[in-house]
Amino acid sequence: MRLIDLFERGLRYYPDRACLIDESGEFSYREVAERSHQTANALLAGGLQLEDTVAILSPNGAPAFEAWIGAARAGGAWVGLAALASIDENIYVINNRDSEWLFYHSSFEGEIHRIKAECPKLRHVICLDKPGLSHPHFREFIAEFGIRAPELPDYRDKVISHFTSGGTTGKPKGAMWSNLIWEAWCASAYAHMPVKKPPVHLVATAMSHGAGVFAWPALAYGGTIVCIPRAEPLLVLEAMHKYRVTHSFLPPTVIYMMLAMPEAKQFDFSALDYLVYGGAPMSADKVKQAIELFGPAMAQIYGQAECPCTIGILSPEDHLEALSDPAKEKRLMSCGRPPVFTLVEMMDDDGNLVPQGEWGEIVVRGTFVSLGYYGDPEATAAVREHGWHHTGDIGYKDEDGFIYIVDRKKDMIISGGLNVFPIEIERLIWSHPAVQDCAVIGVPHDKWGEAVKAVIELKDGEDATEAEIIALCKSKLSGYKVPKTVEVWDELPRSSVGKVLKRKVREKFWVGHERKI
Repeated sequence: MRLIDLFERGLRYYPDRACLIDESGEFSYREVAERSHQTANALLAGGLQLEDTVAILSPNGAPAFEAWIGAARAGGAWVGLAALASIDENIYVINNRDSEWLFYHSSFEGEIHRIKAECPKLRHVICLDKPGLSHPHFREFIAEFGIRAPELPDYRDKVISHFTSGGTTGKPKGAMWSNLIWEAWCASAYAHMPVKKPPVHLVATAMSHGAGVFAWPALAYGGTIVCIPRAEPLLVLEAMHKYRVTHSFLPPTVIYMMLAMPEAKQFDFSALDYLVYGGAPMSADKVKQAIELFGPAMAQIYGQAECPCTIGILSPEDHLEALSDPAKEKRLMSCGRPPVFTLVEMMDDDGNLVPQGEWGEIVVRGTFVSLGYYGDPEATAAVREHGWHHTGDIGYKDEDGFIYIVDRKKDMIISGGLNVFPIEIERLIWSHPAVQDCAVIGVPHDKWGEAVKAVIELKDGEDATEAEIIALCKSKLSGYKVPKTVEVWDELPRSSVGKVLKRKVREKFWVGHERKI
């Protein structure tokens, strides 16, 4: 099955139902289908071949989804650029994925000149929402093309998406998803979060991340995808009420802010079937508050760019069972159980699977595991050592099969649902003339899950203030990557070969926290 076939199923049964809604209007499946055919024809006329990448740089919105659907119809591989990322990061991704096509939103008009100058392979640049300063408007670009694109074969094994991941170097890699991987992910979603009514999926967080991934299972059931520009708590509450949202994907941070709003109780959430969260667990008291407000709809997912969304699922029923039995309440600190189409085990450093209850690296097998990293066979081989996908997370399974993440083998920080790679921040801090060495870590934070913290060691006789280090980071990094706090230590802990022991640095800040992630 092809990714476009999910949309086609929704079109077949519900052609006049609203497919996409954003601040510019409402668009039916029939309308979106016609423009997706035109988009596919335009891409093919421009020389697009199967698996060629099509980059999209946009906040959440109907035009960005239309470009994505059109690219899927043409067999192009979607590259979702993060709207919150820095221009340097997105330039790197465009070049790393060999993208010749870029669809962008006008809010990025000021960056396009530099992007074109530094991305020599880009040949086609189209503005999604209005005519660009020197680039065609999306609607005008496709207007001359027919509303029936050629039918492509069942290319289920071909790459249809590059989902951006990171690594120990902090450089974002492209985890390649085939059509079959999308099918496997959707099967897991349907098995564990069955559709109960015509879906209305709210895309509030970045469509280049989990919120966009969750849209496709809804499309197959004629779902309506509602896009709001950002995950501001009041905007989310209003959209849930207005559109009778059934599904949404949010980080715990946003859910906490919604729970704290006195006016939240004024809205109607009776249509909500699944409020999915990920990136961190929610405490029992917060889950109780959420169920009181939203109903029995809370669901947690654990996934990665390399394993979309379904390494573990803690279903609404699992939440209710955990709350009803004090002996099972600990399950709320887990990330659920592996879905039916997924194998999850723990592995030691020698490649041996460890018994139930013992700690090890969480490793995964299943059809939904990505094909590898685009253009990086060495990283692909490393993450597949011993025949399993290595998550980089340390965890264990209890006697009932629930997965608990207790630490991170890799250094990545998840703050407010966003991935932060310490090496990028450390390299910048190292450039400060007073800094001898540093370690950037995630520390517990009630709102963000983890907050970015820099611990620095100064050169003898040198001085630097917290404000200086933070100002340096603000000058070069996206806001969510800037350390919230900076501490100066006389000496950082090191191994026998002089390597900074980040685990030792982190231990001080995670005392009393069972889950160190």
